[in-house]
Amino acid sequence: MLTRRLLLGVAASLAAPRLALGEARVGDDGLHKQDWFLDSFLELGDDLETAASEGRNLMVLIEQAGCPYCRELHQVNFARPEITDFITQHFDVIQLDLWGSRAVLDFDGEELEERKLAAKWGVNFTPTTLLFAAENAGAEDARQAESFRLPGYLKPFHYLSSLEYVVSGEYREQPFQRYLQDKFEALREKGIDPDVW
Repeated sequence: MLTRRLLLGVAASLAAPRLALGEARVGDDGLHKQDWFLDSFLELGDDLETAASEGRNLMVLIEQAGCPYCRELHQVNFARPEITDFITQHFDVIQLDLWGSRAVLDFDGEELEERKLAAKWGVNFTPTTLLFAAENAGAEDARQAESFRLPGYLKPFHYLSSLEYVVSGEYREQPFQRYLQDKFEALREKGIDPDVW
């Protein structure tokens, strides 16, 4: 079946050369780009429903040009196969520009420029990673759809743990700090000292 997602993916793959793992090019908008970012019509409710129909979740990554922590996210976190493999297995990723002017259709049906959507969602730091679990497809607004938010840059261990927190469904069961404490304890019991810094 020929879908708009497939058409956009084919067009994007023809337009840009493949990057090595962890390598990010800087686009015309000044944002770092990854091959596995979704080229979307920016209709977020539809994007989450499409991801959910494929057993996946949705990640919205909000960045800005010249952001050193955005660069760190791409050059450090996304250079780790355990993170990029987990993301590409479980998430469709949409990148938005904190100051961008592209039209985005919010979950509630309101069409806004990227910068106005970021303000509406209370995004104050870049990068901000917003995670929307598949089970929240059909939510009436972003607050109902959002499962977890990473405001600012997190080191690789915590970033991956945040993704696992949503994919495992633990975000419904306990606060993130408790989830991390349980994860640390499980690793200690196995004699593993995680590299968290």
